[in-house]
Amino acid sequence: MGQIRLKLATVVALAVPLAGLAAASPALAANPYEKYFSQCPATTPGVELCLYAEVTSGEVAIGKTKVPITNKIIQQGGAEPINAEGAYALLPAKNGESLSKTEENVPGGLLDLVNCTEIKGEGLGEKLERGTCKAIFENKTTGVTATTELVANEHNPAILNFTDLLGEKGTALTLPVRVHLKNPLLGSGCYIGSETSPIELHLTTGTTSPPPPNTSIKGKAGKFREETGEVIVLLENSLVDNAFSVPVAEGCGGLFSFLLDPIVDSKLKLPSAAGNNTAILNGTQRLASAEEVAAG
Repeated sequence: MGQIRLKLATVVALAVPLAGLAAASPALAANPYEKYFSQCPATTPGVELCLYAEVTSGEVAIGKTKVPITNKIIQQGGAEPINAEGAYALLPAKNGESLSKTEENVPGGLLDLVNCTEIKGEGLGEKLERGTCKAIFENKTTGVTATTELVANEHNPAILNFTDLLGEKGTALTLPVRVHLKNPLLGSGCYIGSETSPIELHLTTGTTSPPPPNTSIKGKAGKFREETGEVIVLLENSLVDNAFSVPVAEGCGGLFSFLLDPIVDSKLKLPSAAGNNTAILNGTQRLASAEEVAAG
């Protein structure tokens, strides 16, 4: 049994009574390394774990605007230890897609974000943008998508706490993100949050303690299963956070962002203080020894 294998087994043994995880099933015959961990930087010095997570349901809510997760979101990459308490800094996937840029439909679309009559002013720019807005509504291209994008860097990394993930306590996953809103009127550069001013998610499998008006919600580690080799799987995993704040929108409408940013902010009530927003990410977590993945 390798050193990492021993570490994983020890943490699981300690966490199982707390998390109420199911008993491990017999090892599967298929090799999961190539299927799930091909983008893990397993040979990078310092990397001990490989991560592959699938978010298949849940929601991200900014105030009263709720975006359900209906399209699968993939998180993948490597992890190097930060301390002896089970915390790991997450390193980017080899193909750069550490968090898949999955588009989710915003209920209500542009109709719930922008009213063309709210674009005020009689200057050339205001008239042009108001006319563009009306043309888009007339062509019924009013759908808006939201994509959650990772904006982690060396000064503000994404962090996995393996002990807290299994133990249903504390912060299991820290993700600095931004939300990319897309629509012909909003343009390609409409974001809520940025690398310098991100939305900081502190997701837990335990119970949250948000400020009001939100109340506590509960995540769960899920059902434990062991696959071939050194792969730990958490099925029916749920990571939650409803104590984060959300900054203002930027870049909506491109050159006309000075017109549209305030309108989007007004409709979404941005900035949105902690206690008014919620993230629920349900799915499956897979973790493997980087050493075993590299040996393949």
